[in-house]
Amino acid sequence: MSLRDVAVAPPPGLAGVDPALIADLVDANRILFRHGVVDAFGHVSVRHPLRPAHFLLSRNLAPGLVTAADLVEFDTESEPVGADPPRVYLERFLHGEIYRVRPDVTAVIHSHAAAVIPFGIVPSRRLRPVFHMAGFLGAHVPVFDIRCCSGDATDLLIRNRDQGAALAASLGAASVALMRGHGATVVAGDLRQAVYRAIYAKTNAELQAASLALCAPGEMPVYLTEAEAATAAASIGGQIARPWGLWVQDAWT
Repeated sequence: MSLRDVAVAPPPGLAGVDPALIADLVDANRILFRHGVVDAFGHVSVRHPLRPAHFLLSRNLAPGLVTAADLVEFDTESEPVGADPPRVYLERFLHGEIYRVRPDVTAVIHSHAAAVIPFGIVPSRRLRPVFHMAGFLGAHVPVFDIRCCSGDATDLLIRNRDQGAALAASLGAASVALMRGHGATVVAGDLRQAVYRAIYAKTNAELQAASLALCAPGEMPVYLTEAEAATAAASIGGQIARPWGLWVQDAWT
């Protein structure tokens, strides 16, 4: 039996949940770490398939160490279900409040990937799609500024439901929201698609920054048009199965 086989084995507390979904959630944590989207911080959740108002998220643990035994069910208040819960992520509220207002969303990823940070703090340089793999960014990537709801003396973390609701409102119908001085939150209707988006949002940020550095004074990169972004998102979005097996293999070797 391989290390992965042991790590993804469904725990008793998640009886009835498709083992394949549990495996995907464990794999997602490992893949995001391997691709530098998350490090010791960051987290990924999936909507509970049997109780859609609930979601599954690891206990407070570095993503690269998560196994199925670490997964916890959270209720509509973003609180862990069951007696004697483990220590959980402080920012679990951003997951719960997005699920509350976005019935189309099945997975949420929050990261502090360094590449995206500049595009949330330089108003004249917003994150825009520069290549076809990031068409899901669309024409506008919103930037959430926690000062809008909690003043200018916070630690920028999403510590309660009100702050989570403010982030969800800023995200709107988008796939990605940057968080000023903090990171990014990525959503999708499928867990594997969310992982794809988180990886390529980071890659797009790296390419956009490199492109901006090459520009002559007064010059700008040639971004995807809104129509190109939509067409590319629809086309590439149907190819998620292609990299997934490779990413899983790489994450466990």
